[in-house]
Amino acid sequence: MRLQGKTALVTGAGSGFGAGIARKFASEGARVMVADLNLDAAEQVAAEIGGIAQPVDVADGASVATMAAAVERAFGPLDILVNNAGITHLPKPMEEVDEDEFDRVLAVNAKSVYLTARAFVPGMKATGTGAILNVASTAGLSPRPNLNWYNASKGWMITATKTMAVELAPHGVRVNAICPVAGETPLLSSFMGEDTPEIRAKFLSTIPLGRFSTPEDMGNAACFLCSDEAGMVTGVAMEVDGGRCI
Repeated sequence: MRLQGKTALVTGAGSGFGAGIARKFASEGARVMVADLNLDAAEQVAAEIGGIAQPVDVADGASVATMAAAVERAFGPLDILVNNAGITHLPKPMEEVDEDEFDRVLAVNAKSVYLTARAFVPGMKATGTGAILNVASTAGLSPRPNLNWYNASKGWMITATKTMAVELAPHGVRVNAICPVAGETPLLSSFMGEDTPEIRAKFLSTIPLGRFSTPEDMGNAACFLCSDEAGMVTGVAMEVDGGRCI
């Protein structure tokens, strides 16, 4: 029960890595708000773990403010914020990504971190404690061709994590990131372009441990980084990637 008594918010928690993180947090004693653009999915996960569901568009300031107010009403001060919601564009040459795709990727993957910081950092500063976890990607460290603007958005998230960590450390707030390799989530087929045995084998050949990451892998890493066990850890971008970035 490493998170006993803690309150946590996980965005994009209706499926994939976010759902895995929400499940792990709840199993370790946290009260969890499951936030997702898909309210039905959020409600299913929340019902499973005894949490609270909340609809949110993380790229919209008003929607994030509504979510922040809902967290305050439900839990009081927030202890743990996980910025997990993310999207990608389909693999294609960088110049073929249209402007709407580019804007959406940067809004969901980058602007959302700004919006949640604006909503929750003041409260964490006031209490002198808190843990923020940004779910980045190996794409931000060792990018693949044809996912250029997605890669860039995750590189932005890693840099944001480090500068947030430096600025918030004097206030007792820790900020870290995890960098998953491709996993069995709804985004996998988008990363690959198409889901075939041949393309899966090509992806897996770049992962020394020989498997995709799982929501449980991310939940375990997130739990450590957001727990008091990691009290001296801030500003890291932890590779949870089976050796992909070596």
